[in-house]
Amino acid sequence: MSTALDSLLDLLDLERIEQDIFRGTSRPAVIPRVFGGQVAAQALVAAGRTVPGAGTNGSGPASGPGLAIPAAHSLHAYFLRPGDPGAPIVYDVDRIRDGRSFTTRRVVAVQHGQPVFHLSASFQTYEEGLEHQAAMPPAPDPETLPTAEESLPRYADRFSDPGMLDRLIEARAAVDLRYVDAPPFATVGEAREPRSQVWFRTRGKLADDPLLHVCMATYVSDMTLLDSVLLAHGRGGWAVGDVVGASLDHAMWFHRPFRADEWLLYDQESPSASGGRGLGQARIYTQDGRLAITVIQEGVVRVPRR
Repeated sequence: MSTALDSLLDLLDLERIEQDIFRGTSRPAVIPRVFGGQVAAQALVAAGRTVPGAGTNGSGPASGPGLAIPAAHSLHAYFLRPGDPGAPIVYDVDRIRDGRSFTTRRVVAVQHGQPVFHLSASFQTYEEGLEHQAAMPPAPDPETLPTAEESLPRYADRFSDPGMLDRLIEARAAVDLRYVDAPPFATVGEAREPRSQVWFRTRGKLADDPLLHVCMATYVSDMTLLDSVLLAHGRGGWAVGDVVGASLDHAMWFHRPFRADEWLLYDQESPSASGGRGLGQARIYTQDGRLAITVIQEGVVRVPRR
């Protein structure tokens, strides 16, 4: 396991300061605020730690047939204010519902006395049901694609901030994330189809804790989802500085068990952008073609005023 992955796991291991109150810290991000995927993952950890048997502490078997283990099946979140990376984040969990099949939690993340993030998460005990899924789209073998360390230096001249390249590589130190096609900052000024694919997995083995894998996928899901919005308009993104913006809301549905330490295909597209907002939607598949997660996010995407 890489040192960076150890550090990320420590970041997700929240401190319990009261029965339903937890405290977390932050790590450096590409832009000078708390990374949205981090606060979403930490909030889901906080929610899960109030659901008996849900995990996030390295114990508990993977969810599946014959196991009465509550597993996260959805989350809906709003980013309310930019997070301060230099201050701790307090997560206050409200036990909304404890049912026989479904358990619901609401989490408010607070900094400097103000809410910065709000999440609702639902957990379900495994049960049999109807089965169908959308087919996995074509994608190359992830092992044939370049790593971040191999590909990102090619675009160093696109970044006005000389430290941007190092921050981008550092942000991918715990997660091996590989672009199928060139990222937005590689083709600035060239409008492309609003679709993007990446493969990702953690750079090391994770414990057999189902919620840990869900939280890790939540963390990664905020890294590239709005890329497809940028591609439609030939914009390079936050790293280039030709747009400004932030995540507004984020929703995920976890359909089938998966492991975040095995290759996952993140197939993303943008159906709309208007009013200074862009919408990204995506499906995440296991390498053997099972649909594991659906993701939808809207974000502020503005062209800077001259």
